[in-house]
Amino acid sequence: MKKVLAFVAAAEAITGLIVIVWPSVCVHLLFAEEASGPGIGMSRLAGVALIGLGIACWPGKSAVQQLYGMFAYSTLALLYLIHIGFRGIAVGVLLWPAVVAHAILSVLLARALFKKAT
Repeated sequence: MKKVLAFVAAAEAITGLIVIVWPSVCVHLLFAEEASGPGIGMSRLAGVALIGLGIACWPGKSAVQQLYGMFAYSTLALLYLIHIGFRGIAVGVLLWPAVVAHAILSVLLARALFKKAT
């Protein structure tokens, strides 16, 4: 079972990386539609989520990996949303509240990881 979980987790993480690097190609290949503007941003955010899922699901002996997976997702999503905000591309009314929410979640997850480490 661990081998299957490792394979699937790695496949999800690799897929996430591919979606981040080539979002329009992935959207076209998956949905036979062209992605532009906000669709590119949402595709990349989905790629970040897949990487976090891959980390969280990697077989291990403790629940700490689940914290690492969620921390990776929340922190990467935070950084990407900040990047979008500063570039001024496709900035909606919920962009900055989402940045704040991910910042809070990242801090909470970092604190939980620090507590587990000590």
